[in-house]
Amino acid sequence: MSEKPPISGEPSGDASLPDEIWERFVRDTEQDIRASAPKEPSARARMVTERLRKEQEVAERAARADKGRRRSRWRGADARKGKQRGTEPAGWRTGPAWQEMNGQAGRRRRMWGVLGILGCAALLLVALNPSRALSLLTGGDSSDGNTAAQLPPETAAPTVAPASVYPDLPTLKEPFRGSPALQYADGAAGIEVPEATAVGGLSKEEVATALNNTRALLVDADLAPATLRGDRPEAALGLIDPQEKDEVDHLNTSLAKPDKKNDPLLMFTRFNPKEVALVGDVVKTRGRMTFTKADGGGVAVHADYTFVYPLKQAAPGSETVARTIVRRVLDVEASDPSVKESTAGKLWIVRSDESFANDVCEVDDGYLHPDFHDDTTASGPTPSGSPVDPYDRRELSADRSKGCYLTSRT
Repeated sequence: MSEKPPISGEPSGDASLPDEIWERFVRDTEQDIRASAPKEPSARARMVTERLRKEQEVAERAARADKGRRRSRWRGADARKGKQRGTEPAGWRTGPAWQEMNGQAGRRRRMWGVLGILGCAALLLVALNPSRALSLLTGGDSSDGNTAAQLPPETAAPTVAPASVYPDLPTLKEPFRGSPALQYADGAAGIEVPEATAVGGLSKEEVATALNNTRALLVDADLAPATLRGDRPEAALGLIDPQEKDEVDHLNTSLAKPDKKNDPLLMFTRFNPKEVALVGDVVKTRGRMTFTKADGGGVAVHADYTFVYPLKQAAPGSETVARTIVRRVLDVEASDPSVKESTAGKLWIVRSDESFANDVCEVDDGYLHPDFHDDTTASGPTPSGSPVDPYDRRELSADRSKGCYLTSRT
């Protein structure tokens, strides 16, 4: 390749390429040929290439296995959709396939939809039938019927009667079922004493004593188990001012020899234990207590409470439950002994009104007699007039505090 061939068409002699240029061309051409010629890789390069190939194969097998496990967990849903997941690419670097993600989202939407429907149904049941909703929630196992949300304290005379959405009948396990009393307070907890202030010449402490004594009188007269069984209410009698002799004598006579003229029910709630017994140990209570300055000095206390008594017949095996509702409106006064003739720490009875619902009329033996509807031995005149709601806590009218009247519910 060192010889210089003649160039066709070119004259020879001085017109030819110089020798140094031709030699440089030949040298550069040989170097380019050697650089572009394929070279066989070295042994080390072949080893590295083989190791990388095997690692790639292991990683791909692991990815396919993981993808298969994920696919098997959803094969039930895939079968319903008629899809053949086995032909899909592994996709091990991209996470779950979009079909799987869409299926999970659909299930979540269906689940929330079902829960929403159930929630709406529950709210509708509570609105239409609160006592039935309570029974479903508790499994019908409530023994005192006091698992409903308690009403807030009564601070003023209501303007309407409770809604008539309580169709269920009481049972031995749920004696207040089907009654607004289900949301009343239990016993003495329903007789709340207002905060005392000095009034009518009495100090704050003296007014507080009068309020607490009024509460204690109501508790012993209408809630104490012994009084309800017909025993003598000694605690209540001890709170009445002994200087109010006519009132004290009348109460003592009515308890000893009750009749139409001397009726202990005008002050005390009593049932004949030979005839009836309380169901459970809870009496429901709702009402309010207020106070103001009394005429002539001292404090005047006004108490207005409804008591609901669940009862059954005393005969063994009796299961029918009847409720008697007693409304008491009591006005008492506590005076300053230095200003008005009275006894310190005692109460003067000014007025006492009452109303009885579900009581056999004109039986003057000093006891209340519930009507169990299936009792063929019940006696007394038949109530008359328009039905009255005994749970209506608006101002007590004259036709409710006197006489014998029909009730719309008990």
